[in-house]
Amino acid sequence: MIHPDTEIRYVNDVIGVGVFATKFIPKGTILWVKDDWDIVMDKQTIKRLDDARKKYMKKYAYEEKEDEIVLCWDHARYMNHSFNPNCIDTAYELQLAGRDIQPGEQITSDYGAMGHNEEFECAPEEGSTRTRVTANDFIYCFAEWDEKANEAFKHFNLVEQPLKFLIQEQYLDKVNAVANGTEPLDSILTLFLRG
Repeated sequence: MIHPDTEIRYVNDVIGVGVFATKFIPKGTILWVKDDWDIVMDKQTIKRLDDARKKYMKKYAYEEKEDEIVLCWDHARYMNHSFNPNCIDTAYELQLAGRDIQPGEQITSDYGAMGHNEEFECAPEEGSTRTRVTANDFIYCFAEWDEKANEAFKHFNLVEQPLKFLIQEQYLDKVNAVANGTEPLDSILTLFLRG
């Protein structure tokens, strides 16, 4: 589920729509968390779909495990990619605001953290030398992503968390321990080791 203070807005003719903050969202806030309403399918089910639904799944779903495709039930599926995202992935099936997000700012994540099998070119972005999302981005970028997640977690208990109740039970104790500073953050690499 995406943070409640967001909405879908038109970006441009090339990108289409994106997710935007409607209010100030401080660093460390859960922006997205996987919940039990998300639609999870295996690749064989996707292969049996008609062409229109296959195209939709290809554009808006993400691969979580080797044979598991997830389509977010809400407008989180419209979150766009950035090499300088304001949304940071974690090993706990949730994303945090990696910095303060202003009202009207687009919410973005780095698609490389999802371990995409398909590589694709992106428009160059100021502040990044990357121009391509690859299946191996997590190998080269995990330390940077972990550092940003660590910094975001330092603010976790200082901000309102309207999505905290959706953290999956298997992660709740660990998330609380990381936020309290009593346990170290698990690397995002653990997501790919699980898959």
